[in-house]
Amino acid sequence: MQQLLNDIKNESYKPVYLLYGDEAYLRLQYKRKLKEAILPEDDTMNYSYYQGKDVNVAEVIDLSETMPFLADRRVIILENTGFAKDGNDALAEYIAGGVTDSSVIIMVEQTVDKRTKLFKAIDKAGRCVSFDTQNDDTLKRWVLGRLKKEGRQITGHTMDVFLETVGTDMYSISMELEKVISYTMGRDVITEADIKAVCCVRLSNRIFDMIAKIGLKRGSEALKMYHELLELKESPFGILALIVRQFTQMLQIEDMLAVRLNQKEIASRMGMSPYIVGKYIPQVKQFTHKEMRDILEACAETDHNVKKGVMGAELGVELLIMEISR
Repeated sequence: MQQLLNDIKNESYKPVYLLYGDEAYLRLQYKRKLKEAILPEDDTMNYSYYQGKDVNVAEVIDLSETMPFLADRRVIILENTGFAKDGNDALAEYIAGGVTDSSVIIMVEQTVDKRTKLFKAIDKAGRCVSFDTQNDDTLKRWVLGRLKKEGRQITGHTMDVFLETVGTDMYSISMELEKVISYTMGRDVITEADIKAVCCVRLSNRIFDMIAKIGLKRGSEALKMYHELLELKESPFGILALIVRQFTQMLQIEDMLAVRLNQKEIASRMGMSPYIVGKYIPQVKQFTHKEMRDILEACAETDHNVKKGVMGAELGVELLIMEISR
């Protein structure tokens, strides 16, 4: 990422860039930064945008070889084409042979396959930049920077509550921050009550609460929460996957507690904040090791039965919740 920023600062651009990774917010932010650095905002003559699986590569190559109109460079953006994952030999050969100095091709993708000829050609001739999900420390610095510009302050505990509530997706964080900033207009300090008043709770938090009900053997309450998630158009498969993920994490935390690791050490190994680990520990103690193993086996059986057509997904997960709540 720093090399990309240096390219922009020095106005020394590679002929091709590949921006990829799970963090969509950063992918799109740096796509915009690159385009605005290379071309004036009102230059539409030398800007071309292609999206999707049906991009005509021959047309892109021809356009790249066309001299820009009254400008130093032409910018061509290819977004979500799948080329970086599935490969495209024609584009790979063109890039390997040398893109003209008057064109900059910017590819934006979530997933790549580094074994393809195209990725290797871009990596050699241009710049491949990965934008992965950011860790807690990076997200906290980013949030603090945004709040400082708006004249707001936040304590470490409230920051933990905020990120635990909204998640690690930077788009979600950005939107929820705007809500909190507007809600606290006229005040300097953001409180936990502000977060609870205006922020949307991410799906994994709802699953966390549902599992807490399961641990307390409150099956009817857990089922009510499940039906509320379905009303919000959440996928039964997505809910099942998060149940599996949470019980897997709980087993890992149980193992680390057994060898007397403290909360901070567990957080470091799990890639979580100590605050979140602190919320998990009481929940871990609601279940025995065997119960958690049995629940994971029941989840696997439900997944198998649904995929084999033995039962529908909604019913399958509902029966699972009833079973593991007993």
